[in-house]
Amino acid sequence: MLLRVVVVSFVFLSLLNNGNAGITSTFIRSEWPSTDIPIDNEAFSIPKAHNAPQQVHITQADYDGRAVIISWVTPDAPGSNKVQYGTAEKRYEFTAEGTVSNYTFYQYKSGYIHHCLVDGLEYDTKYYYKLGSGDSAREFWFETPPKIDPDAPYKFGIIGDLGQTYNSLSTLEHYIQSGGQTVLFLGDLSYADRYQYNDVGLRWDSWGRFVERSTSYQPWIWSAGNHEIDYMPYMKYVTDLLKEIGKTACKPVSTPIELNLKLGDAEEDAMVDREMYQQLVGRLIYLSHTRPDIVYAGEVTPFKNFLQRYATPHLACKSSSPLWYAIRRASAHIIVLSSYSPFVKYTPQWEWLREELQKVDREKTPWLIVLMHVPIYNSNDAHYMEGESMRVVFESWFVQYKVDVIFAGHVHAYERSYRISNIHYNITSGDRYPVPDKSAPVYITVGDGGNQEGLAGRFLDPQPDYSAFREASYGHSTLEIKNRTHAFYHWNRNDDGKKSATDAFVLRNQYWSSNQRRRKLKKHYLKSVVGGTTI
Repeated sequence: MLLRVVVVSFVFLSLLNNGNAGITSTFIRSEWPSTDIPIDNEAFSIPKAHNAPQQVHITQADYDGRAVIISWVTPDAPGSNKVQYGTAEKRYEFTAEGTVSNYTFYQYKSGYIHHCLVDGLEYDTKYYYKLGSGDSAREFWFETPPKIDPDAPYKFGIIGDLGQTYNSLSTLEHYIQSGGQTVLFLGDLSYADRYQYNDVGLRWDSWGRFVERSTSYQPWIWSAGNHEIDYMPYMKYVTDLLKEIGKTACKPVSTPIELNLKLGDAEEDAMVDREMYQQLVGRLIYLSHTRPDIVYAGEVTPFKNFLQRYATPHLACKSSSPLWYAIRRASAHIIVLSSYSPFVKYTPQWEWLREELQKVDREKTPWLIVLMHVPIYNSNDAHYMEGESMRVVFESWFVQYKVDVIFAGHVHAYERSYRISNIHYNITSGDRYPVPDKSAPVYITVGDGGNQEGLAGRFLDPQPDYSAFREASYGHSTLEIKNRTHAFYHWNRNDDGKKSATDAFVLRNQYWSSNQRRRKLKKHYLKSVVGGTTI
């Protein structure tokens, strides 16, 4: 069996490192329609008890995996903001108290959003927890990771661009069956921005209930995509007020509103209804004092819905924004970047990443993984070269620090690259094209979760030399870390409702693959065996 693993490993690693001709899959699936599941479907079921917690989700809360943030929503009233938890089912020895808040988006008013820090947890332990009280109480559980150790095995799921269609449901159910312990989510959650006005908030709610079957039992590590920006300047109360009074064509729509305008001085105009205009101006004066953000600008605060609902542990790694941060989990150091926040030289994200990469200790966490939304290397016609600006800024660091793998979403298809880089071109000289580079990461696009925009089926032809495998199908991936030297990677296609392992390889760790470190590792194991130490 060991010989078999070695042979398989050799074959896959040879393909990965040598950059042989890539594969464009010809598989064509008879996909379900790319439309959202009706909001009254059981996939979005609301707990029956009054004001029961819903949209429950967990994420890591600290740097090393001994704390979680448990979040939930109570729809009608704040209710209890406490989490009861313990290591035995139905026996809750401990209590943590969280925060509660709500917000508005246009005229939508959210439920009461709770975030509760539960810290001081033991590694490698199953915890049971209860939210709410009385008949409204709900119970769940989660497991903490093993302690930080270079040989700690761990299995991550990778999902991107999920949405809330029947294809999304297939992806989610297949992932739950995979045995993954934590999801690395690559951005574009609910696709609620495909809706308008109050339906935006309602579809954020439905998505929270949709994914609760997984998010309430294991951490999801969040990154934000373009569909989390929710920039909607057209959502103004002005438009809504005009609809109320039936004067959508009156002057205030097409000309600036002068709040001090004396109507008696205005020329006669059949388009102006003076009485209705006075009512409108009066209400606008009131709103200009209470909600100037929506009167004049609409909903223009980027990531408003996402940041209210989904917490991240950015403060634990000294990040200045919830949109970029880092965690350590088992034997992995995971860095989350924001494709839609400033990242050029001297910006906060650039400064933070420079410092974070210097903190990575490959002796303790040998696996260095980066998450982002927009892929740096992408041979699909969809979103082609959108990641080029980030590549120019960060790629040399990824090579310098020997990042093992970079996961991205955004493109609604699957693609994996060889180890390549394009860091030597300086406008006037150097290699103009990506070249094989043993120090570079593998780039993998997993933007195929199942959302309503459908698949991106047009790949560039011919297939670039850097592209190893690509296919336009829905699915998810898993990365199963075995020890400090090797991990097993699988991309699983949703094959007409069935999970089908389609692309797989053995990933060799960049840090421990060097000859010198391999010799050091062998010497370590030899001493351990001679000394009788258990590894």
